Amino acid sequence: MIDLFEKCNKRGMADEVKDMGIYPYFHALESKQDVEVIMEGKRRIMLGSNNYLGLTTCPEVIAAGVEAYQTLGSGCSGSRFLNGTLKLHLELEQELASFLRKDAVMTWSTGFQTNLGIVSTIVGLNDYVIMDKENHASLYDACRLSYGKMLRFEHNDMADLEAKLQRVPADKGCLIVTDGVFSMGGDIANLPEICRLAKQYGARVMVDDSHGLGVLGEGGRGTASYYGLEDQVDIYMGTFSKSLASLGGYMAAGERVVEYVKHASRPFIFSASLPPANAAAALAALRQLEAHPELVEKLQNNALYMRQKLNEKNIKMRPSNGERVPIIPIYTYEEIPTLTIAKDLYEHGVYVNSSLPPATAQHECLLRTSLMASHTYELIDEAVDIIADVLSHYDL
Repeated sequence: MIDLFEKCNKRGMADEVKDMGIYPYFHALESKQDVEVIMEGKRRIMLGSNNYLGLTTCPEVIAAGVEAYQTLGSGCSGSRFLNGTLKLHLELEQELASFLRKDAVMTWSTGFQTNLGIVSTIVGLNDYVIMDKENHASLYDACRLSYGKMLRFEHNDMADLEAKLQRVPADKGCLIVTDGVFSMGGDIANLPEICRLAKQYGARVMVDDSHGLGVLGEGGRGTASYYGLEDQVDIYMGTFSKSLASLGGYMAAGERVVEYVKHASRPFIFSASLPPANAAAALAALRQLEAHPELVEKLQNNALYMRQKLNEKNIKMRPSNGERVPIIPIYTYEEIPTLTIAKDLYEHGVYVNSSLPPATAQHECLLRTSLMASHTYELIDEAVDIIADVLSHYDL
């Protein structure tokens, strides 16, 4: 019998890049998540956050979390199924359902857990789930947790999606799952064609809108709203950790679907419920979004502005059909140059995310930049100037 920990002792890429001084992960914040942060003792312009609406520093959101902590305590010490349901959870679910124009909403403690809980419950032993190849990792794990058969179609390739639908037997159920806004590329799913094909072949549609809520659609209602297809998407999934400045996840769907998942989803039944402060902060952030739809417009204008400035500097971005999406990936191609450039940017005061395989294709590594509604044009100008100066020293 070999030592189970043998794999842990083998040197890997993480060890190599640490030795090279270009390890990009676990940099420690010493300030609030904002457009400018103190990270490891130095000011950095934050271009690596999913805090799209800038609400993590909103006084009303912070106050709501503090009040919930003081009045409802630090946690529920149990699952929603048993002793862990607060009136606050129900308020959040009801207001979110109304905002998303769906019959019902249920919440989980994390976004990852939400995808596990939905897909593993809806997709049974004799069912099929068809996935866009660039879907989030949590959706892949959700498929593994289900007992269904997973098929994958090439990214946003509708001919390949139809070919996969044609492989599903007529007597089997099928769920098509796609990100609404793809987290690495910043492009938008072709929902009109996905919904058309789903209707033609009798499949259901689920959209992971973690990066779509607060970013696209009427008042920030997400990808389905952006296309005017709210009545054709069967299940919305989203998170509270991005535009809604908290932690947790949700599913929005028809009432009977939500009731079924509530009583059958193991990740829901056997997990502790969303802590009061997180639920209160998410609800306060949702109310801020409803009261200030101009935040979405400001975010989209920032995305357009930064793309324009990067183009002026001849910086090559990954092509996208989402020019107003605040996720803007810059090509750096290979792994070591990507990590080296990210470290160089970090030292010059700009924080970005390094995107490497398997998050990207081989030889298509990226610097993933992302914006907030609270970024000013002046900060964007400063960041772009630094990016252009650093990149000018590399042969890309």
